[in-house]
Amino acid sequence: MPLVKRIIEPRYLCRGTLPDGVASELECVTNSTLAAVIKQLGGLSRHAEDIFGELFTEANSFYLRMNSLQERVDLLAVKVTQLDSTVEEVSLQDINMRKAFRSSTIQDQQVVSRSSILNPVLEMYQRCDKPPPLNILTPYRDDKKDGLKFYTDPSYFFSLWKEKMLQATENKRKEKRRQKVHLSVCLCLSVCLSVQEQKHVEESSGREVKKVRKARNRRQEWNLMAYDKELRPDARVTPSPYHTSDGSMSPDRWLPYWNRELPV
Repeated sequence: MPLVKRIIEPRYLCRGTLPDGVASELECVTNSTLAAVIKQLGGLSRHAEDIFGELFTEANSFYLRMNSLQERVDLLAVKVTQLDSTVEEVSLQDINMRKAFRSSTIQDQQVVSRSSILNPVLEMYQRCDKPPPLNILTPYRDDKKDGLKFYTDPSYFFSLWKEKMLQATENKRKEKRRQKVHLSVCLCLSVCLSVQEQKHVEESSGREVKKVRKARNRRQEWNLMAYDKELRPDARVTPSPYHTSDGSMSPDRWLPYWNRELPV
């Protein structure tokens, strides 16, 4: 149902009853029509003043918002031009120590309220009939509820919205709690299954003999690389008599075989 915001009265110019004892009816109708036209022009000028006043208020608020936004953009442009990514390095600790951005913009609240109601709507509201005085029956009620709220309740939609928001918050809380319980149960089951599997493997295989990898001896490897491929001793065969107990070559055994002293 559309709400008529502004009404120009009188709506009908020539309708009306003529008073008794009028000598010239045509002249009386003409004068009454002219008076109704003047009233319409007066109402139109008043509504025009209200419309231009609302436009001025909206334009002023828009100007203030654009002015504050322009100031923020100018400050940001100055900061951006001063930054140099090749010279200045921001550490992760400095980023974490900085405070989070917090907007200073004030959001509009209570847009539809008695203080923000428009003048034509307020005049229409004042011309309406008052509700019946059902509040005088409130002391006689057992539930102590206001009797007028059964006829008209301006806070009904707000209470309904509040109940829905509280119910949605409670549902989200229950869902998170259910997910936590489910996750904990799954973790407990997985731990129990892993423990049982480990016990089953240990019982079925008995004691498992673990093969320890032999430590690498760099010195021995480099000594082996000093030989030619034909003279390198095989690791699968018995160690060469030219090697010492630690795997290195003795100094006299580095000499060629023709320069060595023959045993007596």
